[in-house]
Amino acid sequence: MEQTEVMKPETLDDLIKVLHKIFESDNINVEEVQNIMEAYDSNPQEWMKFAKFDQFRYTRNLVDEGNGKFNLMILCWGEGHGSSIHDHTDSHCFMKLLQGQLKETLFEWPDKKTCNMVQKSQRILQTNQCAYINDSFGLHRVENASHTECSASLHLYSPPFKTCQTFDQRTGHKNTVKMTFWSKFGERTPFNFIETTCCCPMNCAWMSLKKSPENGWRLILGS
Repeated sequence: MEQTEVMKPETLDDLIKVLHKIFESDNINVEEVQNIMEAYDSNPQEWMKFAKFDQFRYTRNLVDEGNGKFNLMILCWGEGHGSSIHDHTDSHCFMKLLQGQLKETLFEWPDKKTCNMVQKSQRILQTNQCAYINDSFGLHRVENASHTECSASLHLYSPPFKTCQTFDQRTGHKNTVKMTFWSKFGERTPFNFIETTCCCPMNCAWMSLKKSPENGWRLILGS
């Protein structure tokens, strides 16, 4: 498949424009999308406005709706936060690290003859790396294993989906869950009382941007 000729995206806005151009076609070149996302050098000053952290869980923050072809979002992972084992509802999933590290564990689809789910592989993704998965690869779990550093990742899902299946590692039992956004375009979405949020001023996670000569710009998550 012929690739669209693109320049290295210098900013997040440039990346979004290139992605819109690529997804004008109904035929997705996975390698092209993965390469262009990896080519973008993460700059916290560009994506900080979308990065909304919660004290108790990871968050999904919508950045761009991709003209209905894809959803682009930033997932924010506090110390020790992780996802359930889940599928991707027959969609393409691209995951680029914007900051920190994330551990990705890949699993086989559960077999009715066995109970425990079988782990296929595990890897640590570093800042600016871009991973790819779809349901033919299996299922995965993503987690920030650090107890001192928060992480942020840029995800592209095509086509967008509103539900997925989560799996119990011990039994393989699956549940269908609704996918929600903690924020859209930098603004908090309406939430239910059952949600766990850090809205209490006495027990609230906060985030700031600090710069050091050694590490450059870093997100700092505190309480």
